[in-house]
Amino acid sequence: MNNRFLLCVLVIVCLALVTQAVAKKAKKEKVVDPKECEVCMSNLEQIDMLIPKEKKSDKAAVEKAIGTHCTLSGFGSEWKPNPALTSPKDVKMCYIFEPIKKSVSTPFAMGMPKKKVCERLKKENPEICEVKYPLKVEKKAGEEVDYNKLKVKQLKTLLDQRGVKCVGCSEKSDFVKKAQETEHLDL
Repeated sequence: MNNRFLLCVLVIVCLALVTQAVAKKAKKEKVVDPKECEVCMSNLEQIDMLIPKEKKSDKAAVEKAIGTHCTLSGFGSEWKPNPALTSPKDVKMCYIFEPIKKSVSTPFAMGMPKKKVCERLKKENPEICEVKYPLKVEKKAGEEVDYNKLKVKQLKTLLDQRGVKCVGCSEKSDFVKKAQETEHLDL
């Protein structure tokens, strides 16, 4: 009888330890946002296209390409963005890139992948990977958008982009209803 009791206690302790280890591992694994650093990487791709193949490892050429891509004229408070930048998010990223050209050009010239360059820059300026393009809602002619397929976070972002506050919204259905009501505000 005494051995059974000890065996049961041992099994319970082992289960508790395994459960605790699994819970810790689950906490450590973060869900990576697929849109993280998307504006940074997109701008780096556009800058990369401006650099001739033979000059890709030249820091000065990379810095010049950043200037060509981002700047119409000026510096600091006199800075004017390139009119070819159509998205305000691209303009913002260039505003961030402009004063840190050397920090961008060094890993870029070494051939580091664009995502890694952005992650390295994120250590110095976390805002770099927080800039994201607006959420696009695919809508076919004559069909209604199924907002129920979106996550609550996406619905909140969509409403924020439309300039709408969802006061009193606590359930997903509230956000879906508000998104449907404000669909006409989509740009």
